[in-house]
Amino acid sequence: MRRRDLVLAGMGLAAVGGAQVLRPRKRLVLLRDTTIEETVPTKFGGWESQSASDLVGPEQAGRLARTLYSEIVTRVYREPATGAGVMFLAAYGDTQSDLLQLHRPESCYPAVGFTIAMAKSIDLGLPGGAELPARRIIATLEDRTESIVYWARMGETLPQTGEQQRTARLENAMKGFVPDGILVRCSTVGDPAEAFKTVDRFVIAMLEAIPKNRRAALVGTALAGKIV
Repeated sequence: MRRRDLVLAGMGLAAVGGAQVLRPRKRLVLLRDTTIEETVPTKFGGWESQSASDLVGPEQAGRLARTLYSEIVTRVYREPATGAGVMFLAAYGDTQSDLLQLHRPESCYPAVGFTIAMAKSIDLGLPGGAELPARRIIATLEDRTESIVYWARMGETLPQTGEQQRTARLENAMKGFVPDGILVRCSTVGDPAEAFKTVDRFVIAMLEAIPKNRRAALVGTALAGKIV
């Protein structure tokens, strides 16, 4: 066999070996023995929910996107004492891989006609001094202005951007894990300055209301234990 053939054969074997090393073999699932529907309470801290079918969600961005998720929960929560309302969506996928991955609002909203007027990363302060890595978005469509707070969990990480999400997926693969993931989105319509105050208050009340042993499915194990 010629030297060039030996080199090419060696490169081929190295590529196969590398692919085997990077192939995930273990599942990392934080949603255990329950569902998101059961995990997030329908009533807490003065908020009461009802089902919703007209929220901007993965299913509206295309039928294919709906196959990426194991469970999608949509609700509208009302606070009778103040008249405030918050739209809630949680899209959970039990497998996060190159083909199946969380789709962020920066993609979903423009797909149905919205314009993204503002998008930035934030650290949302939580009870006990914890901080939730999240994103704030303002999306507009004609005379509608929607203020959105969302976060994504992939395994035990909370990536704030698409680049961080891709990095987290690669790191999990290198460790041999196929993680589950969830995207949680809360939003309301109106003046952004007041709307974000309402959404922030809602998120805090919701996370406080979820039992600690189930909270990890939304925010990861480490952060779930810090919220008091």
